[in-house]
Amino acid sequence: MSALRVCSLYPDLMNIYADRGNIAVLRARCEWRGLGFELSASGLGEPLDPDSADLFYIGGGQDRDQALVARDMVETKREALHAAAARGAVVLAVCGGYQLLGHGYRVGDSELPGIGLVDLRTVREPGPRLIGNCAIEADLGTGPRVIAGFENHGGRTYLGAGEQPLGRVLKGFGNNGRDGFEGVRRGNVIGTYLHGPLLPKNAWLADRLIELALGVELEPLDDALEDAAHASARRAAGV
Repeated sequence: MSALRVCSLYPDLMNIYADRGNIAVLRARCEWRGLGFELSASGLGEPLDPDSADLFYIGGGQDRDQALVARDMVETKREALHAAAARGAVVLAVCGGYQLLGHGYRVGDSELPGIGLVDLRTVREPGPRLIGNCAIEADLGTGPRVIAGFENHGGRTYLGAGEQPLGRVLKGFGNNGRDGFEGVRRGNVIGTYLHGPLLPKNAWLADRLIELALGVELEPLDDALEDAAHASARRAAGV
């Protein structure tokens, strides 16, 4: 029996939006199908084995915690995450974790370093935080689908010319409230501002991440409750 190996990065610091719910959904979707599930963690100062997991996950954190994590990721995990992405492992980064995938996050005269896994920059610009229910249309290789969630970010993220957004904004602000795009996707590296948490509202996305991580095609489940949760999230966003 195959097993999904998940490594949660900084779970004690990057979890202010109930992001552990994403891990719980991945575990449940595997176990309900008879797939094994193995969870590990890597925190401050701890080295990371790029071959230790099929899916690496990082959530969002408060400003102080994100600053600690940013520097530590560059020092102890940058090379490993680049190696993991190069071999096709899934990297899922939400909100603050998403911002750290790029080159840096500038706030005033200071800048938090990023790991440069994708070509993007985040800047704290004048203006209100981008807050509210959000829905986007994304295609992860199985046709366009809606991802619904909640965004709450002060930073504005701008993708480099060669990067592909995760999706097109249907309702909400997205990366910067201007260009109509949300998140980023390069291969199996995915970053997004959508949380609340993300995967309980989008069970289909959890399944797709498992498929990408394991290179399998999953059998469908009876998702009446999950579909209702997804529909509720879409309605909240006005889609």
